Amino acid sequence: MANLPTKIFTLHILLGLFFSTLSGFGFLQVESLGINYGQVGNNLPQPEKVLTLLRSLKLTKARIYDTNPQILTAFANSNIELIVTVENEMLSTLMDPNQALQWVSTRIKPYFPATKITGIAVGNEVFTGDDTTQLITYLVPAMISIHTALVRLQLDQFIQVSTPNSLAVLQESFPPSAGCFRAELNGIMPQLLQFLATTKAPFWINAYPYFAYKDDPNKIPLDYALFNPNPGMIDPSTKLHYDNMLYAQVDAVIFAMAKMGFGGLEVRVSETGWPSRGDTNEVGATPQNAAIYNRNILRRQLANEGTPLRPNNRLEIYVFALFNEDMKPGPTSERNYGLFQPDGTMAYNVGLSALSSTSSTSSASISLTSNATKEEYQILTFHPMIFKDSSEDPKRRRHAQKLPRNPLMIILQFILRLIIYC
Repeated sequence: MANLPTKIFTLHILLGLFFSTLSGFGFLQVESLGINYGQVGNNLPQPEKVLTLLRSLKLTKARIYDTNPQILTAFANSNIELIVTVENEMLSTLMDPNQALQWVSTRIKPYFPATKITGIAVGNEVFTGDDTTQLITYLVPAMISIHTALVRLQLDQFIQVSTPNSLAVLQESFPPSAGCFRAELNGIMPQLLQFLATTKAPFWINAYPYFAYKDDPNKIPLDYALFNPNPGMIDPSTKLHYDNMLYAQVDAVIFAMAKMGFGGLEVRVSETGWPSRGDTNEVGATPQNAAIYNRNILRRQLANEGTPLRPNNRLEIYVFALFNEDMKPGPTSERNYGLFQPDGTMAYNVGLSALSSTSSTSSASISLTSNATKEEYQILTFHPMIFKDSSEDPKRRRHAQKLPRNPLMIILQFILRLIIYC
């Protein structure tokens, strides 16, 4: 009987082969979905193992919160698009063009293009952090200096420069058409937006419907926050219908930018997620809700959806986070946003869907389930699921029961038996 690490490694490799097969049949085209790979933990796997995991999940975009050379080296020739981050404490230094050039020359250029760095996040939530007064004055000059360094090194056509913002930059976010930035940002925000417009970079927003639901669970419907079927809301000004909070939050940002004369900028979601555990006052932080939220995000991404305001522009989303990080400060939820435990087992049941672009009947999903513990490892089991409304026709439910007879499912079942008995 093979030991646990061997089984996990074998499983990841075989999963990668299986999902590659799915891709050959026109499945699993999730071009706009990324993952946030945080490292605030003392028990996380080595970057090489993380890369194996990302490949097995068919994820091709990731964001890290520094410029960790181990990660940049490990991700070389992987074709994973990587966003790196300038830590907030570096902003004052990188205002200096010479310092910025040195930073890009030593932190970016040696790894590019082997490592596919596509973005530099300058700071994180600078406008709404604990020490905003000074950081705000550093932000745009640092972004300009870094972009100038990229231009000088002829990297600007490959690497965008932006900064992730908390949704708290908005004074109003509901309804979306009322979206506007906080008054105290009226001086600095146009400078940021002008930089993004000039360099054709996106506005990045960290948007968490969970926070809104937690703060007012009696007013905000859980299904609306989770992307579940619900009546939604209609913006009284635009008459646009919203069936989920995340899209409403993104459109509120677009309206806020438009009111400053920058309505043409792209908005991307640099972070969104749902915690699987929380303190007693953190309502809704459960494995069930986390699984539903992230599964529904994936379904929307597979459909290449845009928001109601921009339905034809696919919304790029980075899910937070890849791993539970045991050293993060704050409430319990902060350490439980991960899709995976540090040992590579799943934190909860996550749906990795495979949708056929040619299917006219239903959308098949392959769902990974793990109840593994340190004492006993249960091999990940797979079962077909059909996502449907409760009112769906019974004939389609009978059709779903026949899905395991699909040749691809037979292959997968064979692979799993090999793993179990090896």
